[in-house]
Amino acid sequence: MRKIWFVMMLCSMVALCFVDPEGSINSMMTAGGNAVSLSIKLIGVYAIWLGIIKLVELTGLNHKIANLLSPVIDWLFGKTDKQTKNYIALNMSANMLGMGNACTPMGIKAMQGLDRQNNSKTASTAMIMLIVINATSIQLLPTTIIGLRATYGSTSSSDIIIPTLIATAVSTILGVVLVKLCAKIKDKLGKNHDC
Repeated sequence: MRKIWFVMMLCSMVALCFVDPEGSINSMMTAGGNAVSLSIKLIGVYAIWLGIIKLVELTGLNHKIANLLSPVIDWLFGKTDKQTKNYIALNMSANMLGMGNACTPMGIKAMQGLDRQNNSKTASTAMIMLIVINATSIQLLPTTIIGLRATYGSTSSSDIIIPTLIATAVSTILGVVLVKLCAKIKDKLGKNHDC
C-alpha cells in the first residue's frame, strides 16, 4: 500500500512541476487559508455542542438517555454491557445533532466495547450496524451544515432541517433494514454449511 501512495504522490509532484505550477501553488495557498478560516468559524459551533455533551456526561444524563434508548440499542446491536450502551447512546445523540466529527471518540469507544464482545477477527453484525448508523445517521438538527451555510452568508441557513431529516431518516432506515437482512442471510448460510 505504501508503494501505491508513493507512486501517486510522485506522479502528483511531477504533474505539479509541468502543469501550471504557479496556479497550483496559488490554489494551495488560497485553499489552506480558507480551510483555517472555516475551522476557526466552526470552533464556536463545536465548542457549544461539545460543552453540552460534556454536561450530559457530568450530570449523568447520558445514563438516562442510554436507558431511554435501551430497547432500540438492544434491537439494533443485541445485548451489550452498560458502558458500551452509554457510548452508543452518546454517539447516536451527537450524530442526531449533526456533529459527525464530535461523535467520533464516543463511536470509537462504542466500537471497542462491541469488539470485546466479539470472539472473531471479523466484524460482527453489531459492529457493522454501528458503522452504518454512523454513516447514515438521522439528523434532527444538522448543526455543522447550518454553521457552514451561515458562515458562507446564507440568508436562511436553517431551511435544510426538514429535507435533511427526511433524507437521513430514509437512508438510516434503509441501512438498518439491509444490515438486518444481510445478517439473516448470513445466519441461514451458516446453518446450511453446518449441516
